[in-house]
This record gives sequence, C-alpha cells and structure tokens, in this order.
Amino acid sequence: MRVDGQALTDVINRLRRAEGQIRGIIAMLESGRDCTEVVTQLSAASRALDRAGFKIISTGLQQCLAPTQRDGAGDDGDGGPKVDRERLAELEKLFLSLH
Repeated sequence: MRVDGQALTDVINRLRRAEGQIRGIIAMLESGRDCTEVVTQLSAASRALDRAGFKIISTGLQQCLAPTQRDGAGDDGDGGPKVDRERLAELEKLFLSLH
C-alpha cells in the first residue's frame, strides 16, 4: 500500500505531534505532575496515534476499492469493479483493532 503525498504529510504530522506529547508525558511523570494532567496528555497522544492509523487505513481502503484491471476483466463478474476482498478484510481488521 502506498500513502499519497498529502495523506503521508498528515500522518507524519500526527505522529510527530504524538511523539512530542509522549516526551511531554515522560517529563510530567519525572517531575511528579498531577495524575489528571498526565492522563489528559495520554489521552491526547492516544487520539493522535489513532488518527494517524485511521488515515493510513482509509488510504488503503481507497486503494482497495479502486477498480482494477486484473485478469483483463476489470469487474467482479457482476458488472462491478473488482475489489481485492482479501486486502479489504485485512484493512477492516486493522481498522477495528484501533478502537
């Protein structure tokens, strides 16, 4: 699976944000900050990671759902575009694992 330029930029930005948040969380723990503040930051970092994962998976779903020309037919036998059903099932499993 390839992630297009804008999606890749979005994913990298989200991961960098999460990386900074995690460094901040470590510093908060080391300095003895209030647990409520730490948990709030953990939640924010978790959301940033989830969004990065969702972005990657949504890009993969778009690629899987795009019509293909495999085997020269270009459809699934019902007149619709071919969909890599195995890959789609794999991405669905990944998507569900993020929740």
